This record gives sequence, C-alpha cells and structure tokens, in this order.
Amino acid sequence: MHMDELTLRQQQVLAFIRSHLVRTGRPPTRVEIAAALGFKSANAAQQHLRALAAKGAIALHPGHARGISLPEAAAAENLPESGIPLIGRVAAGMPVLAQANIEARYALGEALFRPVPDYLLRVHGMSMCEAAIVDGDLVAVHATPEASNGEIVVARLDDEVTVKRFRRDGPHVWLLPANPDFTPIELDLREQSLAIEGRVVGVIRSLD
Repeated sequence: MHMDELTLRQQQVLAFIRSHLVRTGRPPTRVEIAAALGFKSANAAQQHLRALAAKGAIALHPGHARGISLPEAAAAENLPESGIPLIGRVAAGMPVLAQANIEARYALGEALFRPVPDYLLRVHGMSMCEAAIVDGDLVAVHATPEASNGEIVVARLDDEVTVKRFRRDGPHVWLLPANPDFTPIELDLREQSLAIEGRVVGVIRSLD
C-alpha cells in the first residue's frame, strides 16, 4: 500500500495510530482518535478506520475498545518489551523507504533527553551534518504529529521518511537540510500530503 492511496484525513489517522502505539505501547480508542483529530464523534473516527482497514493499512479486531493493529507490528512481537525501540532507518538526504520493524531496544536514562524519546531511528545520509546529525547516528524522537518552525522533525512523504528542519507558512511547507549541497523539499499542502512522525530531541553518535 502506498500513502497516495489514502486521503489526507486517512493519513492523519494512520499517523496518530502509529505515534500513539510508539508513545504508549497500545493502540488508541475511537474516542481518543476523535479527540486528537477534531472529529465530532467516535463514529466519524470509526468510518476512517474502516476505510483504512479496507485498504490494508490497519487491521480491526471487533469487540475490543483498542482493537487496532498495524501490519508492520507483527515483526516486533518477539522482541523484549523494555528499552527505547530502534525502528528502521531514516534518511538525512533524499528520502528512503522507512522500515517500520523494531531492530533493537536501548536502555536510556530518563534525564538524557527532554522530552523523553519514544523511539530511535538510524540516520542514513549527510544532509543534516551542519546540525551535528551524520550518517549512522541514532536520532531520539518524541512522537508527535505537530511541529513548530525551526524544529528538526521526522517527516513522512508517501511511504518514505526523512529528517529535516521544519518550516511552514500557511499551506506551504519547507523541509530544510543543514548542508548546502542538498536542496530543500518544498510542499504545497493543498496538493501534497505530509505527516509529521515526530520531533528530534537528541542524537546518539555511532562509534562503529
């Protein structure tokens, strides 16, 4: 499934489900989805969930208040439950396909980063080198669908993710590299979709 098969609202619902799973370890309820995304009722959230299930983006389990699961979660079922999960790889350059599987878990002191990160992503590329984020680093990410101008974010474009500095002016968004050799990504939200997966709150330098 490609993200361009989903409506903008469906992409927002899917992004919220993912971030809620990362933050809390469990899927959101219909009421929580409605409250987070401004739906008038839980029934409106349910309609979007049914559409996502029909497109294969999620699986619904009737009879459970939190009966939502993601296909990519299956690969992580046998991993330890403690520690901050390292999830796939993210590009700091041209976006690459995001691998949602949890590769490992790391024990980090709660005082190391603020806010406490929900997951780690391994960086690939050098487009953020002037922000002290280089190839092979682990970025600590606080899961949130919102971002302010100037923050470094993990942004999802279609099925791909990238690390960039965020700037928005009305419907226009720029994902800015911190390397003059790379070109900013420009988006018009009236024509293109963008989902913020989280905000980078720290960097762990790889020693490999």
